[in-house]
Amino acid sequence: MTDKPQGGKPGDDSAAEEAVIKAAEEAAAGGSGESGSDDLAAAKRELSERTGDLQRLQAEYQNYRKRVERDRLTVREIAVSNILESLIPVLDDIGRAREHGEVTGGFKSVAESLETVVAKLGLQQFGKEGEPFDPTMHEALMHSYSSDVTEDTCVQVLQPGYRIGERIIRPAMVAVAEPQPGSQASSDAEAKSADPDKSDGGSDS
Repeated sequence: MTDKPQGGKPGDDSAAEEAVIKAAEEAAAGGSGESGSDDLAAAKRELSERTGDLQRLQAEYQNYRKRVERDRLTVREIAVSNILESLIPVLDDIGRAREHGEVTGGFKSVAESLETVVAKLGLQQFGKEGEPFDPTMHEALMHSYSSDVTEDTCVQVLQPGYRIGERIIRPAMVAVAEPQPGSQASSDAEAKSADPDKSDGGSDS
């Protein structure tokens, strides 16, 4: 019984082909007439089959490597995400301490180092006063009307939001103000909502 090769490399393909061709040539030289032709044809068929087997094995190996690498990256992303999520309450404490002027001395250095590390790992803070309210990124905890805004606007950030890449880990908790009913800003917003294709300069003559 012939042992199957173990751990063969893609570079071994040419060596296998040369061995089969050499055997075929020797068989053809040793035979004569129709017998030699049959031996050569059989050798060629075997060569084609072995080459196909090697190509399939190489393709399966490449697919396996890609799958392992993809799984490795996925596991790493999940692990990093879990760690960063567990640190968000600590970042909240640092933010509150900073608002009260308590981030000083050695604590300030530690706080800034932690914020730098989580930022390098992909954690991004978002939520600013004055930006338009986006329900996919913000969670409104308070609501009011204002004549100073022309659309639903975040007028106060009660708690910043965090995301990793495009994935929202926690929405920003905000106070929202919308245009005062009856004000010019409110009327303009309602008109724009009712007829979004209407230009600001009126219809063409």
